[in-house]
Amino acid sequence: GSCRQRCCPGRNNACWAPGARRARCYCDSYCQRTGDCCQDYLAMCRRAAVGCAVGPWGPWSGCSSPCGVGSRARSRQVTVPPRHGGDPCPDLKQRRGCLGQHPACGTAK
Repeated sequence: GSCRQRCCPGRNNACWAPGARRARCYCDSYCQRTGDCCQDYLAMCRRAAVGCAVGPWGPWSGCSSPCGVGSRARSRQVTVPPRHGGDPCPDLKQRRGCLGQHPACGTAK
């Protein structure tokens, strides 16, 4: 079977070609895990693979709690989405703890 003009990302049971002895061979990126890729999968599909690319991290947000324990967050954007079974995107959000210390915190009764 041939993957010519038929490369699919992820696991896609509809992405197959007729193989040897009436068996199906697959052209989705999951076929590498299951070992049932068409013979030309690497040459036809992995060459076309584009891995995810992301931009820089944005700034940390302010603490979610003005007084006491809270959290800060930051994010980044996808600049190039993955295609044809390329590497998936890394985390786009991060969170960390913080301690809010607004000047009014100590005066509340």
